[in-house]
This record gives sequence, structure tokens and C-alpha cells, in this order.
Amino acid sequence: MTEISTRSGSATERLQALGLELPVVGENPHFLHHRSVDSSVYVAGQLPFKDGVLLGQGIVGRDVDLETGRELARHAALNCLAVAADAVGGLDRVRIVQMLVFVASPPDFGLQSKVADAASDLLVDVLGENGRHARTAIGVAGLPLNTPVEIQMVCTAA
Repeated sequence: MTEISTRSGSATERLQALGLELPVVGENPHFLHHRSVDSSVYVAGQLPFKDGVLLGQGIVGRDVDLETGRELARHAALNCLAVAADAVGGLDRVRIVQMLVFVASPPDFGLQSKVADAASDLLVDVLGENGRHARTAIGVAGLPLNTPVEIQMVCTAA
């Protein structure tokens, strides 16, 4: 977590202070990017796309180094935030409940939580207390499009 998470201001202002903006997540003909049930919003798994381009491919710990995996996790989390903000009516209304981080990695990698930490830190840096969440980080043999990281979330409106 960086120092910025303790600053006052809105989530939108904190995002801008980090030099980031919410991306536009395009439609998918096969599934919804989110589904609301009662007060919960389920965000579909998001990949580290930026401007329509997948930012990396391969297996973390083999083809992709740890720091690159962490940066890809941040991008996937940013895409999740964009979907969540759309679902609840703006970034300042997003409250993360749970995050599930899938990391394509060899069986002996064991640092999936370090990859996931980068995404967790981003959520808290941007959302403050509303970014704190329950989390699971899982190593998997492979992910769609050979991406190193995929992130799924559950959130509510704050």
C-alpha cells in the first residue's frame, strides 16, 4: 500500500493522483461483465487489457517475472474497478467485498499472493476502506488467451 491511500479526497481523485483512469471495458457477446443480485454485484473475470490489447501472455514464474505479473494484476484490477463503477453508478460508490485472483503459474511457484498483493494495494489506494476485501489467490495451469492473471470480484454500492 502506498502513502496515497491515507490522503483525503474521493476515490476518483485518488485514482487521478496515481496517474490512472478507469478504462472502457468493451461488451462481450458471450457473457455479462457484471450481474447484480440484491445488493451484491458480481464482476466477471477481467484480464489485463489496456486499450483493447492484452498486456502480457505466459506463465508467471516461467515466462513472466514476478514484477510483471504484479503489474498485470494491477491492470486486471483496474478493469474490475471500471466494471464495478459502471454497475453501482460511479467509482466513489464502489465497495469491494471479495477478490479472487487467478495466477497462471507452475506448481512450485508459490508466490501467487505476491502477485495478488499488487491488485489489493491498488484497491485500497483508490478506494480507502471501501477497497479492503476478502481475497483468494490461486495458481492455475492456464488462463484464457494465455494471460498470466485474471481477477474476479464481488462488490456492493457504498
